[in-house]
Amino acid sequence: MLPNRKSKFPRPNSPPDQLTPTPHQGPTLLKNAQLSKGSAFPVNERQEFGLKGLLPSRVQTLDQQITRAYSQYCEKTTDIGKNTFMTGLKSQNETLYYAVLQRHLKEMFPIIYTPTEGTAIANYSKLFRGPEGIFLTIDRVDEIEADLDQAVADSGKDDIDIVAVSDGEQILGIGDQGVGGVLISIAKLVLYTLCAGIHPDRTLPVVLDCGTDNKDLLGDDEYLGLQHPRVRGEEYDAFVDKFVQAARKRFPNALIHFEDFGVHNARRILDKYSGEIACFNDDIQGTGCVTLAAVTAAARVADLNVGDLRCVMYGAGTAGTGIADQIADAIALESGKSKEEARKQIWCVDAEGVILQGMGDSLNPAQKPYAREDDEWKDADTESLLDVVKKVQPHVLIGTSTQATAFTEEVVKEMSKHVDRPIIFPLSNPTKLHEADPKDLFEWTDGRVLTATGSPFPPVETKEGKKREIGESYLLSANALFTRTDHG
Repeated sequence: MLPNRKSKFPRPNSPPDQLTPTPHQGPTLLKNAQLSKGSAFPVNERQEFGLKGLLPSRVQTLDQQITRAYSQYCEKTTDIGKNTFMTGLKSQNETLYYAVLQRHLKEMFPIIYTPTEGTAIANYSKLFRGPEGIFLTIDRVDEIEADLDQAVADSGKDDIDIVAVSDGEQILGIGDQGVGGVLISIAKLVLYTLCAGIHPDRTLPVVLDCGTDNKDLLGDDEYLGLQHPRVRGEEYDAFVDKFVQAARKRFPNALIHFEDFGVHNARRILDKYSGEIACFNDDIQGTGCVTLAAVTAAARVADLNVGDLRCVMYGAGTAGTGIADQIADAIALESGKSKEEARKQIWCVDAEGVILQGMGDSLNPAQKPYAREDDEWKDADTESLLDVVKKVQPHVLIGTSTQATAFTEEVVKEMSKHVDRPIIFPLSNPTKLHEADPKDLFEWTDGRVLTATGSPFPPVETKEGKKREIGESYLLSANALFTRTDHG
């Protein structure tokens, strides 16, 4: 083994000058994205690792590399072009990639995550330049353990703290993207590194490829995944279980992060494994807890008691019911009511209207606790959001429907008749699917709205000429959201 070289990052709980051994040298070392320093290799390391003659003679600092990379980034004229550039940078020099992101995080967040990452995922096979992550397929279930072992051995990872896994069925509001779902696993783990300081060498992105029901992908000769309809039922469950058990065996201390599973599987899988292993579903629990924090902060600004809130959840899929669960827990805690009583203060609306008990077996297990009695709505149009708002008079209106512009001026003004500070969160992403534009919400409520979004929006200029930042609920803390958007 060649002499040790300094690690890109200090190992967890280790001194910053700890050294990491590597067998690589010369061109192999330069092509290793996790270890390469590019033009920043100092003279002694160029000598030590056989890099003389393979790099321009001038040694640059990391700051100089960041300046150059950012200049190249700015030359890209489209968001997807910038996304592709950053993907290429990550595949060449991971240290520089994260350094550039840290320097320009607010600007680049919409590029490396929603909304632009959604476009990249939708075009995964067309933009493909090289593999990243682990690809497990339902037609090779017996090879899952071997695939995990080989992938980790080849990458040089010694242990894993977080495994992010998706089956690609319900991606970022754009639906079934099949094998392209690997990019959402990758993007989530980038956020873990940027925002939580998890070493990238201790993360593992995985996609479970069990086919796709996306007709465009099924007919696309360039599509890189299994080109048949999604496998469901017992065979699907066995596939997921084989993965979970293999991951648990290979990485016993790792958290498994489930991401963007379909509405009929997400909660079922979480409920099955949450009592057995350390696992987390971001769409159910992550979105729910962050939105609850925002609701709590907004209620404080509006001088409302969380236990008294009436909420309309427009969109009763995985994210919507996850948010509803968190808010119901908070209502019960604050008011002393039972969970069942707390749920009666939340009205869930899906594509067929207010969820009613009469819908029976068409409701999934996450929706059933929120089903209202049919008689309660016998004289009302349950499919009209305007009628729902008139009847419920909610303090809180949350959108996870992916129905663009669903929060119309008429709906918002009706809500504003009944509450002084309407709390309205159009959370659907990507941006083109938002239920309302924040600037319209401010205008329609005369600036009284308390709002946060699921995708980034520019600041809103008020009638008084002040600029109000629009908090993005998936990125900012609740306190930041409402100290910046509050008029009071």
